[in-house]
Amino acid sequence: MRYNFDQVFDRRRTGSIKWKFYGDDVLPMWVADMDFPPPPPILAALHARVEIGDFGYELPSPALGERICERLHRRYTWSVTPDQIVYIPSLVTGLNAVCRAIGEPGDGVLVQTPVYPPFLTAPANQGRVVQMAELEAVPNGRTFGYRVDYDRMNAAVTDRTRLFILCNPHNPTGEAYSRQELMRMAEFCERHDLIICSDEIHCDLLLGDTRHIPIATLAPDIAERTITLMAPSKTFNIPGLKASFAIVTNPALRKRLMTAMEGIVPWLNSFALAAMDVAYRDCDDWLNELLAYLTANRTVVTEFVTNQLPWVRTTVPQATYLAWFDCRNAGIAGNPYEFFRREAKVALNDGIPFGAGGEGFVRLNFGCPRSLLLEGLERMKAALERMDRN
Repeated sequence: MRYNFDQVFDRRRTGSIKWKFYGDDVLPMWVADMDFPPPPPILAALHARVEIGDFGYELPSPALGERICERLHRRYTWSVTPDQIVYIPSLVTGLNAVCRAIGEPGDGVLVQTPVYPPFLTAPANQGRVVQMAELEAVPNGRTFGYRVDYDRMNAAVTDRTRLFILCNPHNPTGEAYSRQELMRMAEFCERHDLIICSDEIHCDLLLGDTRHIPIATLAPDIAERTITLMAPSKTFNIPGLKASFAIVTNPALRKRLMTAMEGIVPWLNSFALAAMDVAYRDCDDWLNELLAYLTANRTVVTEFVTNQLPWVRTTVPQATYLAWFDCRNAGIAGNPYEFFRREAKVALNDGIPFGAGGEGFVRLNFGCPRSLLLEGLERMKAALERMDRN
């Protein structure tokens, strides 16, 4: 391999939220950024930009738009034109802008929980009402997965529901939805006349033989009601640079989104544009090696949990670098997030902010060198063993 993902990358020397939020004795395995440096071509592009010394306002180049379109066609046979791209600083900004653009105050936004917490906060930020349809957990021995519960979706939707926010690949469950499942959700949205906002930020982080299908590629009429959010930020570990975009093929829908953004959403900065361009031009080799490493890390997590963490169950994610642990039968008194932070000195994500179905769960980020991953898992094991002895 050309790239050494085993090398520990010291992030405490920066202002990293992930590494600075808790004390130095706590191993952070929570925030969804990876503990690897970005690909060397991105670092070189940023150094080159500093050498130029021009940090004024900047617009995306025509070449960047063409590059994104070429990538979407190569990966998904998705024909998009540069004018259908709306650049946005971050996916969370995009979620809020979409909620602002679709419907009126008091209208409903349908989400499937447990889910990335901004799905639950963005609607309320824009005066909309969150309507939760909990996913159905499907046990499989010491592991488990999820499937869409259409009875709950039907129960949650009302005549004031205007928007469905889909997470695919799903955070935190790691599900990568099949064409059949996506078609069924799209038909549900057509039946209820819902706009679809599809968060596909993890679409490049595919483990094993997983393939990603953008929901907008299913049929032209589905694309007409879809806003797709994508970014290089999770894939190439550059979230702090604020580089994201939306694909909106419907001109009227695109205008609504751009109007909602006007005056409150800033342009992308010069570093974000430079990083996005080189990420999609020169970093596929790095990405391929990363995916092999993350897939091996997934195996480490799955085997460790099933063999050494009694009564804890884990998902086996098809995509992302996030594992979702069910700790409800582990004998932990109180919140497992607090337990592992206090007793194991491991910071995970608390399941409660992920909405209905999140209580008693924690999310673990395995996008890190294997030595750190094993250290975190061993700390969790030791904490559970001490609890059992006491």
